[in-house]
Amino acid sequence: MISFPNAKVNLGLNILRKRPDGYHDIESCLFPVPLTDALEIILSDHFSFTNSGLTVDHNNGDNLCIKAYNLIQSRCDIPKVNMHLHKVIPMGAGLGGGSADAAFTLKMLNDLFELRINTDQLKEFASELGSDCPFFIDNKPALATGTGTDLAPISLDLKGKYLALVFPNLSISTAEAYANVKPSEPSVELREALTLPVANWKDQIKNDFEASIFPNYPLLAKLKEILYEQGANYAAMSGSGSTLFGLFDHKPVLSIREEGVVVKEFEL
Repeated sequence: MISFPNAKVNLGLNILRKRPDGYHDIESCLFPVPLTDALEIILSDHFSFTNSGLTVDHNNGDNLCIKAYNLIQSRCDIPKVNMHLHKVIPMGAGLGGGSADAAFTLKMLNDLFELRINTDQLKEFASELGSDCPFFIDNKPALATGTGTDLAPISLDLKGKYLALVFPNLSISTAEAYANVKPSEPSVELREALTLPVANWKDQIKNDFEASIFPNYPLLAKLKEILYEQGANYAAMSGSGSTLFGLFDHKPVLSIREEGVVVKEFEL
C-alpha cells in the first residue's frame, strides 16, 4: 500500500496567550498543499523502517512513522510491517511533513488491516503523536485553536491560485521559535480575516513567529520581501518556519538567487 503524505502551510498564526501548562493557545488556518512524501507499507515477518530522499533519524525511537505503528500495534495487536518513506518535505520547515507522515501511517494501517477505527478515534491517536497530526486525518482546510489540536472546518477555496514555497537552507526548532514570542490578541479574528480577498490579507493576517524569528534570521525577512516584490498577493512564513510561501494570481516566474534557497511552485 502506498500513499503520499502532503505538506501544509499556515495561513496566519496568532499566538494568543501562554497556558498554565506551559503551552500556548494559538489560532491558525491549516491549509493542505501538494508537496508530498511517499510512504509504502507492506506485510512482513519482521518490522523494518527504511528511508530514501532526505535523511530522517529513525534510530532513536523519535521517528513519527514508527511511533504511529507502535501506537496502533499497542491498541490492536497488528502484524509486523515493512515501511519505506521517501522524504521530500524538508524537516524543521513549518510544513508539517513529519506530522503528515505519522497521520498517513495511522490511516494506512487502519485500511491495510481493516481495523475500522473511526475518524474521531484516529484523530485522538494522532493527537498523541503531535499537535499538527490530527489535521492530516481529514486533510482539509481547518481553523486550529487551543494548542493546535482543536480543529474546525473552514470554507476556503484557493483553486486557481499559484503557491510558491521558498526553502532557505536552515531549520528552526519549535522551542527556538517560541522562546521570544509575545502573545497578543489580534485586532481581527482570523476566521473573519480569511473571508477577505487574498490581496487584502497582507494587512490583516500575520504569523506572530515572524516578529521573534526574523531578527535572528534576516534572510527570512528578505525572502518574504522578495516574494512581494515579485508579485505575491500574500506572503508569510509557515508555522514556526523556516519556509516562506507566496500566493499569486498567475504562475510566478521567481528570481531568487540567495545561496542554498530552493523554490517550488504549484497550482492550487
